[in-house]
Amino acid sequence: MAEIGFYHLTRTGLTQALPALLGRTLAAGETALVACPDETMMAALDDALWQAQNPDWLPHGTAQSPYPELQPIFLTTDMQNPAGARFLFRVGGVEAPVEGFARAFDLFDGNDEAQVLAARARWKAEKAAGHVLAYWKQEDSGWVKAG
Repeated sequence: MAEIGFYHLTRTGLTQALPALLGRTLAAGETALVACPDETMMAALDDALWQAQNPDWLPHGTAQSPYPELQPIFLTTDMQNPAGARFLFRVGGVEAPVEGFARAFDLFDGNDEAQVLAARARWKAEKAAGHVLAYWKQEDSGWVKAG
């Protein structure tokens, strides 16, 4: 069973929150797969990761990148995982399966009621499947574990 953290974005958008979480992932010696709902979001995240200030270097790629199997962060729309990442980041409401991953991060926009409702449905489904769940909410001081 995977450990799944649900990250309720209330203070910043995805392009601001994701780089910090990915930076911690790399600092822990892990690799990450970022599952995107479409090419538009994937391109926006690709740009955001190159422009990230904290951390200032997030090496990553997509299926179009040379040597995708060497990318420590891989962005995908179809769950390709050429580097065998152990950490999965689900963004934009993607309902990517967590099987085969040690940890999953489900980031959703708390200012979008449809995303909040969809995240609640994913929470219920993952809980019913027996996964270990945690709920994180953005506060002024950073992420606070609330459940």
